[in-house]
Amino acid sequence: MASGVAGAVVLATVAASAAIFRPDRAVRVATGMVAHNVCSKSFVSGLDPASVFAETIERSGIRLLRPGLRYRLDRTGNIVDASVAGLFGSRAAFHEGFGCVLLHGGEQPYLLRSDVAALRQSRSPPLLAEIAGAAIVEPADPKLKAALDHAFEEPAAPPFRRTKAVVVVHDGAVIAERYADGVGVDTPLLGFSMTKSVVNALIGILTQQGLVTPSFPAPVPEWRAPTDPRRAIEVEHLMRMTTGLALDETNSGFDPSSQMVYLHRDMAGFAAQATLIAPPGTRWAYSSATTQLLARIIRDSVGGPEQTLAFAWRELFNPLGMRNVTLEFDASGTLQGTAYMLASARDWARFGLLYLNDGVVGGRRVLHADWVDLSAAATLDTDYGAGFWTNRSEHESARARVRLGIPRDAFFASGDLGQRIVILPSQNLVIVRLGDSVDPTGDIRGLGRLVSEVIAAKRQ
Repeated sequence: MASGVAGAVVLATVAASAAIFRPDRAVRVATGMVAHNVCSKSFVSGLDPASVFAETIERSGIRLLRPGLRYRLDRTGNIVDASVAGLFGSRAAFHEGFGCVLLHGGEQPYLLRSDVAALRQSRSPPLLAEIAGAAIVEPADPKLKAALDHAFEEPAAPPFRRTKAVVVVHDGAVIAERYADGVGVDTPLLGFSMTKSVVNALIGILTQQGLVTPSFPAPVPEWRAPTDPRRAIEVEHLMRMTTGLALDETNSGFDPSSQMVYLHRDMAGFAAQATLIAPPGTRWAYSSATTQLLARIIRDSVGGPEQTLAFAWRELFNPLGMRNVTLEFDASGTLQGTAYMLASARDWARFGLLYLNDGVVGGRRVLHADWVDLSAAATLDTDYGAGFWTNRSEHESARARVRLGIPRDAFFASGDLGQRIVILPSQNLVIVRLGDSVDPTGDIRGLGRLVSEVIAAKRQ
């Protein structure tokens, strides 16, 4: 009898835990990630879907589900399905010019009514001078060539680095670049969380235009009630991930930020419901959800989804001469500001030049006068700034990067699997590295070697 009671208690405990933690949701996060990434990298980047799938399922967390994970790509319907043994399925749809969007049930996603080709045809020439010609820029310096050789080297055993592209820009011109097989100067590559740095730029442009003020309360409709303590959250708290909201990100599939990206059609609407667990400005926690709230602020400030896309091209991409860019939107029509912008390695480098040049392009101030310093200044006791990671910090991670050879004044856009735009004002350098490294650090040692070797080659 006692054993029967004990068994019943165990079963009740397991059932209660399942109801609370919802492992089914975590599995659907995994299939959502697989469906979306295979969709974006296959249809937008033009990479081989089988290779993309094989690399995607090597990621931490997803690796545990690898035996049962399956995908199907339908080029006729522009659809990618992913599941675990036929269960917990997710589906992503590709739309030309707009990339991919996850589908949620039978409800159709919001489809922008924009002419992307027309948006790309600016009436004015780019403000940023051309950084390279049509051909790949081979390094003239043997030391630069060696630096690129090292950046593409693979270890004998996993985790593999899978470098896809490296671009080095000095004094405003590409001095060296290299691409993996199947990738070229025009191939748009997924930036993952480097997209957050682009959201930072769009907020900076709105600040320059007087439409947004970082020190003002965040204009989030769900927080307007006079007694709502979230009214104290400022735009800059969202930028610095110090909102105090229960939106911490662990990439486990159980955390609210991961579930926001892959399980909810209105991502910002989900994030706006989070409760306050600390006073704004006192606690830092990495959170994609806070950036998605900024994406909705951009949408609301400029007038809607189509206006968001037009604003990004008119005010940012065209002035920088960025051409091979795809911005993806969530199913509600809000810019997917957390992880899903694709751009060529050269275009990511052009974006980095905006910050290297203190927000000024071709004599025109694009970002507010103190925006770059604000973005690169460390938040609380971390090595995170506002949309960028930074070495301008006493945090041990920043100090470790300095020891690897990445200078103290450097700051960088960073995305999953080692996507990086390193901005080095003291060296007048921008270095872009894109790839699919499943090393937990995103191959930070390899990045440190690349940066230090490029600096050494430039100094000789």
